[in-house]
Formats: sequence, structure tokens, C-alpha cells
Amino acid sequence: MKKVLIAYFTLAGHTENMAQYISEGIRFSGTEAIMKNISDIKSSEDLMGFDGYILGSPTYHREMAGPMKTFLFLFRKVDVSGKLAGAFGSYTHDGNAPKDILDTLQFVFKMVPFELNSLNMVESVAETAEGMRACQDYGKVFGQQLNV
Repeated sequence: MKKVLIAYFTLAGHTENMAQYISEGIRFSGTEAIMKNISDIKSSEDLMGFDGYILGSPTYHREMAGPMKTFLFLFRKVDVSGKLAGAFGSYTHDGNAPKDILDTLQFVFKMVPFELNSLNMVESVAETAEGMRACQDYGKVFGQQLNV
């Protein structure tokens, strides 16, 4: 069974909720989902053994959160080239973080960007049934693409 790491940073809990729903969607596709807060990932070795990666961060001051920027440096010591990559996050007025994360995974670490690109959601939508379904669908399609 293929395995996906959903690693996220959250401050207010919206991005963590999104990660939970994305994880559900991945499991709906028959793929194993491992969800972790980036504070629980201590070394590059913790990133090994996954077939796909989805990273999440809210947008603060038009950027990904500082802890996510630091976390991305762990990927320097792991060969993730050619692995499927996705990104997600919540925002209030400007949502650049998921796109910036996916660009970094694609252009710096040579990962394959997910066909749906990044999932960027206004915080108020992230807490609705519509937001939940969008996150589940994102995870489900990611898992399906991984299993093709």
C-alpha cells in the first residue's frame, strides 16, 4: 500500500482541520495517510519511506509561516525527486503559502506537482461542510493519482 505524509503547521487550528480531512480523502482512495504536525518531525530521516507528500501552512503576512520555511530545509537530505507533491493552507486576506510550498517542492526538490495544484482556502470556508468536502476530494484525488 502506498503511503502519504501530510505534514502541517497550524496556529489557529484551521490548517490542522484541513489536514485531517485531506487524510480522510487519502484513506478513501485506499492509500495510507500519516498526518503529523511539523513540530513532531525532528530529522530528515522522519521524511523517508513515503510515496507522496502534502504540506500545509496558513498564509501569514503574504507568506508561508516561518516554521514551515524552516521545516522545508529537512528535505535537502532526502531524495524525494520524482515523488508526488501537494500543498494546502488557509488564509484570511491573501493566500500565497500553498503555492509557494508547492513551487519549492517542484523546483528545488524536483518533486512532481499534484495535478490539482495547491489547495488554498479562506478560513471561514475551511470550517464548513463545503470546505470539508473540498479537502476530502483533494486527498482522494491525490491518492488516486499516486496509485495509477
